[in-house]
Amino acid sequence: MSPQGDTPPRAGRRRAFLIANGVAGLVLLALVVALWRDPGLAVQAELERQRWALDADKHAVEIDGQRVVYVELPADRADAPTVVMIHGFTGGKENWYRLAQGLRGKYRLLMPDLPGWGESERVEGEDYGYLAQSARVDAFVAAVSKTPVTLLGHSMGGGIAALTAARAPERIARVGLLNASGVPFAENAFGLGVLGGDNPFVVDDAASLQRYMEAVFHDRSAAPSIPWPGSYFYIAQRRTQAEFEQAVLERIGRSGERFLPGEAAESITQPTLLLWCAQDAVIDPSAMQAYAERIPQARQVLLDDCGHMSPMERPGEVAQAVIMLVERAQPQQRG
Repeated sequence: MSPQGDTPPRAGRRRAFLIANGVAGLVLLALVVALWRDPGLAVQAELERQRWALDADKHAVEIDGQRVVYVELPADRADAPTVVMIHGFTGGKENWYRLAQGLRGKYRLLMPDLPGWGESERVEGEDYGYLAQSARVDAFVAAVSKTPVTLLGHSMGGGIAALTAARAPERIARVGLLNASGVPFAENAFGLGVLGGDNPFVVDDAASLQRYMEAVFHDRSAAPSIPWPGSYFYIAQRRTQAEFEQAVLERIGRSGERFLPGEAAESITQPTLLLWCAQDAVIDPSAMQAYAERIPQARQVLLDDCGHMSPMERPGEVAQAVIMLVERAQPQQRG
């Protein structure tokens, strides 16, 4: 075949190559524009990767007119107890994934994003304080379980869990309060910042992201790694949440609701776990004793060399404490 006969195929391949590169360039440009407009897309992609790694199913249910997204890990047997896990302030369902690894198979595990947080719906002007969220958690439990559940709550989620257990003992068989807010505790920088009107958890640049991680993680090796450009997208996404975070903090940290969980805890008769880390710089460990005085049947567990994020810093030890809670006998009755 003559050299001239090779020209058309080469020209066709060249055109196909240029078209493919052009399409790839357009897709990349569209992705950059999308991420610039909504940096939360990159954050969400990473959270989805974590869910896939856990092999958890995602579901949604409507509660109080709002769409609530949750993930579920089924138990190995149909009659296994159900454990519902409620995350804390600025957190999400993903905060429970490490703990879930230590409980998987034993129990049916349900991890929702609280209304207003994560993938769950947020309604402008709605109340996302302790009382309102407690009512929604109660409704969520009623919607997803036909039998009473073990309810775990971390930080703000612990305060919500305490209120829920007190108001709905027919649906909450046991309760675990991990580094829970909602009671007075010894003064620390975080508490003073909240009372002063600040949001000590605010993240709007690299320096504040570093402060945030240092505040919540004592064991820095347990903190999630957020290398650039992931850190850029996370910071940008957190900036969009600043107004909402401040509004929630106003309700749970500075209003008349701030100690409602502790007041309600006096009505908790279910088996209870109180778990803290000795180096918690957010909710001082003295809060555990404040809860214990109101829940005399509670088992207290104080872990060393960890901070505020006990489910992520010490998931193995927390899992063992939760297993002991779930396997306890029926709720004790006070005289």
